[in-house]
Amino acid sequence: MKKPIFLRKGEIEMSGLKEHIFLIGFMGAGKTSTSRALSHMLGVKETDTDAMIVEKEGCQISVIFEKKGEEYFRNLETGILDDIKIMEPCIISCGGGMVLREENVLKMKEMGKILFLSATPETIYTHVKDSLSRPLLNGNMNIPYIKKLMDERVPKYLAASDAVIVTDGLDPKGVAAKIAGTYLKNI
Repeated sequence: MKKPIFLRKGEIEMSGLKEHIFLIGFMGAGKTSTSRALSHMLGVKETDTDAMIVEKEGCQISVIFEKKGEEYFRNLETGILDDIKIMEPCIISCGGGMVLREENVLKMKEMGKILFLSATPETIYTHVKDSLSRPLLNGNMNIPYIKKLMDERVPKYLAASDAVIVTDGLDPKGVAAKIAGTYLKNI
């Protein structure tokens, strides 16, 4: 497992970030909530790739999957990274499948640091069990299926990430504090 190394001295300024911080991980790991909490703690902007896609397409991700398919959605994810490239550095919560394409990983690495928010299948299930907006889990909302999908994706998350943050047992503010505490120690 990767050693949790975050930003080195000088990579975060009081006025904001010098580069983007991408939060990756499986759906339900708390990326969006942690992004918001970290944004407030550090006083920087945040955005969410899934929300950007919904705004751009004018419909929910589940509708995109249903009407146009997963490949179309993955193409949208890749395109969103081009939009992010011209934005001022901020915290970005990425969709759970963002790292499935090596092209996306390379783009993110060019723009900033990638932090993998890790959680157990049980934690993920607790977070998503009542959700109707998880197209890949529709009809498969159970721990064994979540574990199967995670087993396929975790190696990609690990390969892409600059650091791993274990989120089990923490709320988003706790995860954000864990990340911010590491930044503050290294400044």
